[in-house]
Amino acid sequence: MRRGLVSSKAEARSSASGSAPAFPSPAPKTRLVLEEALVGRTICEGLFVNRFTGGETTFSVAIDGTWDGAVLTLVEDFAFGDGSKERKTWRMAKIGDGVYRGTREDVIGAADVRQDGNGVRLDYHVTLATAMGPLAVRFQDLLTLDVEGVIVNRAVVTKFGVRVGRVELLMRRVGAQSRI
Repeated sequence: MRRGLVSSKAEARSSASGSAPAFPSPAPKTRLVLEEALVGRTICEGLFVNRFTGGETTFSVAIDGTWDGAVLTLVEDFAFGDGSKERKTWRMAKIGDGVYRGTREDVIGAADVRQDGNGVRLDYHVTLATAMGPLAVRFQDLLTLDVEGVIVNRAVVTKFGVRVGRVELLMRRVGAQSRI
């Protein structure tokens, strides 16, 4: 996995706070449109970093996306570094121009999904299974498109407004001949 997705300056500024991820610099030039970018098969490589221990969890995700004109459905098959596997399914109903209401099995309520300039932001609460039992946390994701056509997802994970970790995910469409 390509390292250094989050700049050290941005990391230092938001290390203790629950701030949503900032746009990379320079800002992306191409607008990411979910129902165009995530239809078909997408292969992802990810990393979760625990803010307190520095521990890292690697994972990969195969996403199969379909768009029926109103709802983007993303079936996600996760494989974690420890050998465990999970399947989760996002359903993102388009409720306006660049605005969606997202649901998934482990999401508490609904995710707020909206276009922000050339990126897409997701804001949602989820229950994670941990060694200490279920843990409810907030995810704030920013998805952008890099110059190579790769979707870069940076997320801040918080509990009670305190940052507990971050996620970096690189998402590549299978069979894409050119930029998305």
